[in-house]
Amino acid sequence: MKIKMREMSYDDVLKLPRLKHKKPLKPSRFLATVVRIISDSTLKKTKFSYTTERMELVGDQPCLILMNHSSFTDMKLAFGIFYPRRMGIVTSVDAMSGFLGKLMRLLGCTPTHKYVSDASLISDIKYMLKENKTSVLMYPEAGYSFDGRTTTLPRGLGALLKRLKVPVVTVITKGAFHRDPLYNMLQIRDVKVSAHVKCIATPEEIREKSVEQLDALIDEAFSFDNFAWQRDSKISLDVPFRADGLHRILYKCPCCGTENQTEGKGIHLSCHSCGMRWEMDEYGQLSALSGETKYSHIPDWYTWQRECVRRELEDGSYLLDEEVDIAVQVNLDGVCNIGRGRLRHDLDGFHLTGADGKLDYKQSPIFSHTLYSDYYWYEIGDVIGIGDNEFSYFCFPKSNVSVTKVRLATEELFKIKKAKMRNAVKE
Repeated sequence: MKIKMREMSYDDVLKLPRLKHKKPLKPSRFLATVVRIISDSTLKKTKFSYTTERMELVGDQPCLILMNHSSFTDMKLAFGIFYPRRMGIVTSVDAMSGFLGKLMRLLGCTPTHKYVSDASLISDIKYMLKENKTSVLMYPEAGYSFDGRTTTLPRGLGALLKRLKVPVVTVITKGAFHRDPLYNMLQIRDVKVSAHVKCIATPEEIREKSVEQLDALIDEAFSFDNFAWQRDSKISLDVPFRADGLHRILYKCPCCGTENQTEGKGIHLSCHSCGMRWEMDEYGQLSALSGETKYSHIPDWYTWQRECVRRELEDGSYLLDEEVDIAVQVNLDGVCNIGRGRLRHDLDGFHLTGADGKLDYKQSPIFSHTLYSDYYWYEIGDVIGIGDNEFSYFCFPKSNVSVTKVRLATEELFKIKKAKMRNAVKE
């Protein structure tokens, strides 16, 4: 999938009309049928199946559907499960750009900015449920999983459930991540895909539970490890490109500690600094070709990297200061390339400058619980996305920088700052 990109000066971008809020449309039955038909080939190729639990408690009434986000396949799976049930769909602003966005709006999609507080989104969800009388599909992770586990969830989802007062359904997939993992450069694998669909709470149960208990319910539903499932279920993916791009996840060598010198290619991951090499087997596990295998399980390596970033933040040594290409989005007509600038990320948050000093954007460390970072974004490149409800800034590093590390740093810095704020209140 690609996105419309225009070359434009920052001055001209500032003159563009801003995105105007519109009430969500009731989904077109015709378009929903078209999407379901288009999805059929993927559903057959993946031998898709699903199981249900407590869905008799939902019946035909509108519900909130929370689905994990693994790959581009996810929406097709949702239509395979729920069609002909009408669904409004919460979608990112960039995904609704151009002519496709107009069709998506008719399909019932409503745009929002990833990881940005959006009060209008809550009213839009209530409108879809109460006025349009449709279910609402949303991906609470918002971004695709990097390491096959849950992308960090926002706190307060339980409060949203309290306000909506409708049944809540979770959809957790198996195999969707392995069919098209984000790090693997859009190379499709042949793997069976399944899902478990469960009503985790009825309106009565929501009323009886606290916000914390509801958050715990969602956390439990979204507790998964796709690489562990592959290993334990002996799901063989004997493809010659299975390690392509693996360095996007595993950017730091556990042997020499060097960053951004790993390379995943074929079935191997190599460190160009110390020469260490690992082989990724058909079950998604790593083994060192010489010496000790410190992390055979990819999520364990990823967790170690998170711990390293945390230490850098705590001792004050963490810093990103890079030249970037900058694309800006202010409406649904696409994104505008405004040229180069500089992105800095430190203990004070993000600071983006460009356009000969005319662009000067700062983002607090407590602005968001995570970061919109992506691999091979719309087939352009690895990206760091920041911004607010008016401007979205997509930054493409010019040097060999890990957008994974920046996401980890954003998440850990948010936790550190929030903990300090809580402690200050207690004192």
